[in-house]
This record gives sequence, C-alpha cells and structure tokens, in this order.
Amino acid sequence: MRDQLSRLVYSTDQGRIGEPEAEPVIPETDGIVRIRRETKGRKGKGVTVIEGLGLSENDLKPLAKALKKRCSVGGSVKEFTIEIQGDQRETCMQYLQQQGYKVKLSGG
Repeated sequence: MRDQLSRLVYSTDQGRIGEPEAEPVIPETDGIVRIRRETKGRKGKGVTVIEGLGLSENDLKPLAKALKKRCSVGGSVKEFTIEIQGDQRETCMQYLQQQGYKVKLSGG
C-alpha cells in the first residue's frame, strides 16, 4: 500500500520532478468572434482584444501575425485571445469578416 502512495519528487540527475502539465482546454464558443477595446491594467494604453475564435493557441499565432501585419502594430496571444496594440477594432473586424468569421464589436 505504501508503494502505491509514494512517488519520486526529486532526482539528483533531473532535479525537481513535477506533475505533468495537462493540455489547456479550448473554451467553447457560440460561433461569434467578439472584438473589444480594453485599457484595464495597461496604464491607460488601449489594446484591441479578440476572443471567441475557438482555436488553440498554436492556431491563433498565425492569425495574430496576419492581424498585426495588417494593422502595422504589435500584439500577442494570451489565454485563447489575441491582443493587438491600439484601437484597431474596425480593421480587425474587416479582416476577420473576409476570413469568414461572424464578428461583433462588444463593449463601449
């Protein structure tokens, strides 16, 4: 019984042995991509946040790259959302509609 409950937590060869990380679960979407402007936690700097694409982070990266190139700004992929620097809602909406997504502007 004791052998079933014990597990290796440190090895001099490998160092600390942690739990294997689980694959992140892609959030479910309703088929509508939402685009909003956000300034919270960014010292007043605005970013355009795109969520609801229903893609994994690896699939979001090429789309984010295309949006950043189209808007000529920087950005990143975080927690299944794309963040584009500045207020780029209209440009992003037009591009995503051309790619076949159903897009809504959300927020003020």
